[in-house]
Amino acid sequence: APPGHTQDGGQETSFRWQCVDQPIGKLLFRRFLEGSPQFAAAGALWAEIEAFEQCEDAEREASAKQLRSRFFTPGGSEHCGFLSANATAPPTG
Repeated sequence: APPGHTQDGGQETSFRWQCVDQPIGKLLFRRFLEGSPQFAAAGALWAEIEAFEQCEDAEREASAKQLRSRFFTPGGSEHCGFLSANATAPPTG
């Protein structure tokens, strides 16, 4: 098994498995983010990215602009300053 992904007994321990793939783990982790002032913006960003993935193609450009101004722009209402410049750069092409 790849290091960091399983422990004795074969239990999966990766973040993706515990906090994204498992519904109860995802719910608990999201509640943790939303309930912690320092992580609330990260929880909101996660929810908005999931909503963005579900929106119609015609709505994507406006939705992406709103996401960028709210979360990726210094001074935005829920700026996520912990994200790297690569993560917040507008797409090219």
